Amino acid sequence: MSDSTLPEHIADQLRRDILRGKLPPDTTIKERDNAAELGVSRTPMREAIRILAKEGLVVLRPSRSPVVAQPTVKEVHDQVVVLLALEKLSAQIACHEATEADLDELDSLSQQIAEAYDTADALDLFEIDMAFHRKIAEAAHNAALADTHRSYLARLWRARFLSATMRRNRERVVSHHSAIMTALRDRDPVAVEVALDQHLGNLAEDIVAAMEADNAARKAEAEAPEGTKQKGQT
Repeated sequence: MSDSTLPEHIADQLRRDILRGKLPPDTTIKERDNAAELGVSRTPMREAIRILAKEGLVVLRPSRSPVVAQPTVKEVHDQVVVLLALEKLSAQIACHEATEADLDELDSLSQQIAEAYDTADALDLFEIDMAFHRKIAEAAHNAALADTHRSYLARLWRARFLSATMRRNRERVVSHHSAIMTALRDRDPVAVEVALDQHLGNLAEDIVAAMEADNAARKAEAEAPEGTKQKGQT
């Protein structure tokens, strides 16, 4: 691996640790300790943390170690509203601008999800799913739109993963992706908006519910010893 890709590789590993809960919100990320654990120097580790900070997954603090971000439910809800608008706009433009190669790649990603759904690791499956949505934005061939979509998708990475793991439903995901692909192949912007509404229409509510459940679970875990003691005294 070349030095130029090392920070990105480290960022990928840290991102997965954040999604899996190994690095939960508000956790301090110590550059020296994490660099030693991964067997790298502090320079690429620092660059990796900056990548995650740009994505909104990590918060940088002056003269202090960075921490894993903990956005509020309102902040995430507002970002989801924007992401949904970007998803629809991307797909509508892609109906006119996508090449056959773009559509073939989307088909391939959709098939990967269908084939791996019952056996793949949840995080691996999630990353394929997000690659499908990123590719729709790229298929619009509008760099400004694709960059903005990528930025919002990155900021919502953890929230969407929480939602995806709580609402696993193979038939729903596969049928929804199939409807999106049919609309894109037909170059039908109205149909693709309908398909995306069906697929993502409840995303904001699902993510809020997933975040609230995750926050409650982490709070209960943190308070478990005291709560157990109180219960035993009643």
